[in-house]
Amino acid sequence: MSTPPLASGPDGPHALRPLLHTVLDALDTGFRARGGPLPAGGPEQVAARLRNAVGDVLPDRGDPHALRTLVHAFAETAADPAHPLCAAHLHCPPLAVATAADLAASALNPSLDSWDQAPGASELERLVTAALAREIHGTGTSATPDALITTGGTEANQLALLLAREAHGATVRLVCGANAHHSLPRAAWLLGLPRPVVVPAPHGTLDPDALDQALTGLNGPLLVAATAGTTDAGLIDPLPEIAARCAAHDARLHVDAAYGAGLLFSDRHRTRLNGLGTADTVTLDLHKLGWQPVAAGLLAVRDARDLAALRQRADYLNADDDTEAGLPDLLGRSLRTTRRPDVLKLAVTLKTLGRSGLGALVDHVCAQARQFADLVDAHPGFDLHAPPVISTVLFRPTDATDTTVAAVRRTLLTDGHAVLGRARLDGRLWLKATLLNPATGPDDLAALLHLAAASRATLVEGHTPR
Repeated sequence: MSTPPLASGPDGPHALRPLLHTVLDALDTGFRARGGPLPAGGPEQVAARLRNAVGDVLPDRGDPHALRTLVHAFAETAADPAHPLCAAHLHCPPLAVATAADLAASALNPSLDSWDQAPGASELERLVTAALAREIHGTGTSATPDALITTGGTEANQLALLLAREAHGATVRLVCGANAHHSLPRAAWLLGLPRPVVVPAPHGTLDPDALDQALTGLNGPLLVAATAGTTDAGLIDPLPEIAARCAAHDARLHVDAAYGAGLLFSDRHRTRLNGLGTADTVTLDLHKLGWQPVAAGLLAVRDARDLAALRQRADYLNADDDTEAGLPDLLGRSLRTTRRPDVLKLAVTLKTLGRSGLGALVDHVCAQARQFADLVDAHPGFDLHAPPVISTVLFRPTDATDTTVAAVRRTLLTDGHAVLGRARLDGRLWLKATLLNPATGPDDLAALLHLAAASRATLVEGHTPR
């Protein structure tokens, strides 16, 4: 058996070129075979098609055509976030430049658990995280901000609670709104913290007066978690007022800005995040309003000294004499040991587009959301929940039951025609359009609403499919 080609090293580019052509061709034919934003037929039919294409996953003898076969099947049965009618989730179409950088990172395969595995990557990570931390927390305080790269908002939120526990003890109590992301109370459970106090958010955002009342009745160390960009409607909690209540009660503040932090790049919209820099910790996800391939999460801290709690020692990775000799210690930069170099795609994107380029993309998708909301508002067959705050629009067929709303969405999914999400707010179920594709045009927005109307028209109230 001949030695299989490696992706890196002096011969790596020559080995990759024919494989890249194979991948691109298989992606193209797979996209065309699917024909829409989602494969038609629903879970059972899609799973059957994939099983038939894959066959034996581990055959006795290898298949030289496996790359083409599996990439084609993968593309044909994928949800395509670059399709203008794929608008359900905070699932962005990645920028080509970021995807290319991600390929380079995979080919070189640094592991950010010790300097000798990632000499340049470790320095690049330091530069990028410091720059993004300054973007959030500024430079006007005595403390030095910093940031860690994570797999996403869930890991970043868990880290935020861990840092709060290490700073204030195991009795620190999470106080969050009913609109908070599910990963926050889950993190409290994982870390063995007291049961969180959940403050009602009847209008989708955390009420500062209700928060003040809750904090007044609590003793001991407290961690308040606010949200800048809820997953259901893209709403932003009143951050300055919440920060003031936290200061009055000596409570630590974390802001989950996984969705909304991208507004910082926009001169037009960044004021919606006023007060963000006062938080002790901030979660952000650039695989949302940053157009990165998954994963691209971060946790920013206002004071880098908080990160000392994460320090660990393993003699084979960060021996004392090595660190004293100047080799960077990377184990305290994550709860993970082996880490891929997600920093490269971030650095390439930030450098290529700059603040103005990223801001223009943010402005564009926010404008798309307003356009779509206007279409919904003018349509006699739909109700609009509210004007969008970021790029999420909630709407529902007029006079429809929640059962019908759910059936409209599932019909579109099963047919493969459009991908819409769902959100429950104000006691009712809404269709959710999350607009993150800068290439979506006015005709696409009109088509999305037309498909939802057509799906509603095919359903008879009281006899909707399960």
